[in-house]
Amino acid sequence: MKNKITLKELAKLLNVSVSTVSKALHDSPEISPKTVERVKELAKLHKYRPNPVAVNLKSSKSGTIGVIIPNIANTFFANVLSRIEARAQKAGLQVITYISNESLAREQQITEMLTSGFVDGVLIAISEETQRKKEYEHLFNLVDYDIPVVLYDRVNLDLPVDKIGIDDEHSFGDATRLLQTRGIKKIGIATSIHHLGVGKLRITGYRNALKDEKDFYIANSSKPDTLREKTRKLLVEDKVEAILCSDFESTMLVYRMAYENKIKIPEDLKVIGFINGDVARYLTPSISYVEQFPGEIGEEAVELLVDRIENRVAGKPPINKTIHTKLIHMESTGF
Repeated sequence: MKNKITLKELAKLLNVSVSTVSKALHDSPEISPKTVERVKELAKLHKYRPNPVAVNLKSSKSGTIGVIIPNIANTFFANVLSRIEARAQKAGLQVITYISNESLAREQQITEMLTSGFVDGVLIAISEETQRKKEYEHLFNLVDYDIPVVLYDRVNLDLPVDKIGIDDEHSFGDATRLLQTRGIKKIGIATSIHHLGVGKLRITGYRNALKDEKDFYIANSSKPDTLREKTRKLLVEDKVEAILCSDFESTMLVYRMAYENKIKIPEDLKVIGFINGDVARYLTPSISYVEQFPGEIGEEAVELLVDRIENRVAGKPPINKTIHTKLIHMESTGF
């Protein structure tokens, strides 16, 4: 039998977010008692109940979890997935992996399949397009079906589920301050992921560390040609002394632009990148990088999900876990 009303419809009637309704129905301490009472009264009035499939999921388990990754070509996500597989196997769980290819439509299609009841829980890093368009209804549908969900890496979203990510803001803030202690004034940032939650946080960390400076040097674009021109300007015209690269693409671009313009690393330009350590070591010169510990993220994500599946944290509000990054010094900073 179809629900008489959905979480989204309840939220609209109450003029609150879907997240608030979900949290209130689960007695989250984040929601005021008055709001909890309003939500529960309206839910009772409209005979709201979790989707029947969710009842099935609670009474019988499949021993399988679904994992959605946005980009298999990204070594970070490949490493996260590898550890997810290993930790899930240890917990006696099978893993079904889906690749969204950074597509909102594909992500919606996958989550629709996952509501049919053949997985016990879902791990997801949301796609670039989902974040750019800010269309999250399909994710709230998973919550509406009462399917345990854990967001990993890309967690800057008000969804009432457990989350595991890194300290993106602090990682670039700390890197910027370190460069300042070395007497470096003109510090730039290059990024092709400025529109993603993690990219925004890294820029925020950079800006906060330079709050007393009047100039910021930022090259940001998801279009390769535009990013290339903006990066060239930072290196050649602005003559930044150091640059932070917030992703693999911008790191490779900075190295290429430095080479093309005869800029020596680290003598003329210090470089720090968000890049896989195995790649960083083989560049010439080797690049100082922010270690993101993808394996730890994968393992912790599975543990959070298993705790929800097994009702070990029943009734508790969503858990937010942060993995602390580490700056690994190589040749590109010269110290």
